[in-house]
Amino acid sequence: MSGPNISREQVNEMKINQVTTMLNRIIVDSGIPRNIRRAAFEALKMLSDKSLSPGVRAANAVSILDEISQDPNMPSYARTTIWNIIAILSSIRD
Repeated sequence: MSGPNISREQVNEMKINQVTTMLNRIIVDSGIPRNIRRAAFEALKMLSDKSLSPGVRAANAVSILDEISQDPNMPSYARTTIWNIIAILSSIRD
């Protein structure tokens, strides 16, 4: 993904944009329990906080999503999406 002309900051922002899209899909999915959609929204807010570095924003979002990923009421497709989001965010470094 990172070519010679793409900085680490640009790669991090691309990953955050990708995760933002995935979180928005969860937030608008009425088949997902409200508490899980709320956690996805909180994670999205963390990722939008430009006062923090991308690594800190990602770590904050991961902590919210990791906690909710164990919810037994979560549909399996949503759990898979959350795990994918966590994997992408875990690769973000400052």
